[in-house]
Amino acid sequence: MVKNSLRLALLGAGLLSVAFGVSRGEVQEVLQKAINLCLECIGIG
Repeated sequence: MVKNSLRLALLGAGLLSVAFGVSRGEVQEVLQKAINLCLECIGIG
């Protein structure tokens, strides 16, 4: 019972964190960093 409560609490905290990041507009910044890293890996950027 305690395990399920802990799992639900962690899931809720994770979802709130994702929603907070999306509301701040951080999705575009993370995507841009991922693109730059990928391009550097294959030697284009």
